[in-house]
Amino acid sequence: MYPERFSNLPAYAFPRLRALLDAHAPGGEVVHMTIGEPKHAFPGWIMDEIAAHAEGFGQYPVNEGVPALLNAAGDWVARRYGVRLDPETRLMALNGTREGLYNAMMALCPEQKRGRQPLVLVPNPFYQVYMVAALSVGAKPVFLNATEATGYLPDVAGLAPEMLDRVAVLYLCSPSNPQGAVASRDYWAEVIALAERHDFRIFADECYAEIYRDSPPPGVLEVAQEMGADPERIVAFHSLSKRSNVPGLRSGFVAAGPESIRHMRQLRNYAGAPLPTPLQHAAARLWADEAHVAESRRLYARKYARADEIMAGVPGYVAPQAGFFLWLPVEDGEAAALHLWRETGVRVLPGAYLAQEVDGVNPAKGFVRVALVAPEDEMAHGLTRLRGCLYG
Repeated sequence: MYPERFSNLPAYAFPRLRALLDAHAPGGEVVHMTIGEPKHAFPGWIMDEIAAHAEGFGQYPVNEGVPALLNAAGDWVARRYGVRLDPETRLMALNGTREGLYNAMMALCPEQKRGRQPLVLVPNPFYQVYMVAALSVGAKPVFLNATEATGYLPDVAGLAPEMLDRVAVLYLCSPSNPQGAVASRDYWAEVIALAERHDFRIFADECYAEIYRDSPPPGVLEVAQEMGADPERIVAFHSLSKRSNVPGLRSGFVAAGPESIRHMRQLRNYAGAPLPTPLQHAAARLWADEAHVAESRRLYARKYARADEIMAGVPGYVAPQAGFFLWLPVEDGEAAALHLWRETGVRVLPGAYLAQEVDGVNPAKGFVRVALVAPEDEMAHGLTRLRGCLYG
């Protein structure tokens, strides 16, 4: 029997997109701008690293991560954020951060908060695993609209104290998907202070932290350390998929307080899917190398500039601070995506597919999400056709 709490889940974004578009012929050469799947080249030496440790395919992998991977991840956190974490007690390898974002909820969300059903705060729009993770543990997801009025980040401070007292977890993505907004140091400090005051955890999804225009986005770990916050308040997720252009490697890590990591490791012993050992060694080398990341960021900088040039003058266009999506205003995202597909063959994602209705209104209905992952000329060609079709 399908659990009642999942019975009203909307279809996942991409099956919905296929249902919307695939019955119609494209109006031109197809340009895919829907999925956030990086297309920049990954380092060729990854294959050599996997081959050098191929004997590891003959053993069961280490659940929490081999020392080489945990040490490399810890060294990267120290370089990037100035925070030194004990790899043995503060880090755990993940088979992609989606696994971690889900299983952290399973391991860490209490069954009740102050004798009542716990609340999980979710930015709206959002990465769909946040909602499903909350439902899986019997918590109630509360969707906080992240719009232009809130700087495209959820207004957590605007919630009533009695509601915050029931919160068990806040999911927060910075740089945000889909809007590319960056949480400032002051914003992080504010939500960390609220977490301390009202006794909840922050699940910080920072998978886009290495793709940015100018300054590196501040991270939750560095701000928490500066504040002297309880380490158990913070659970930070990082991934190689976007940073190193290896979504198929399925490698990330989680950083948290010792008790949080202990509980997550315990759950992983029973329900985890550890990364094969040769891939863990490849991941370790990727975390240790910055040259390929800088080159990828240079390519994204060129794409940001081309996008700004092509979209100049479009009413409501906001250049993303980070990440690799454009969040473009339209009258109706579904209608715009279908019209664009039928007229030009450019494929984009209706914003409403990434959000939930709040008080009868979907805050993302008037947007489409456009991924800037294709090679620069292909991306520019797609944006030019989009500009002409949707904005005249």
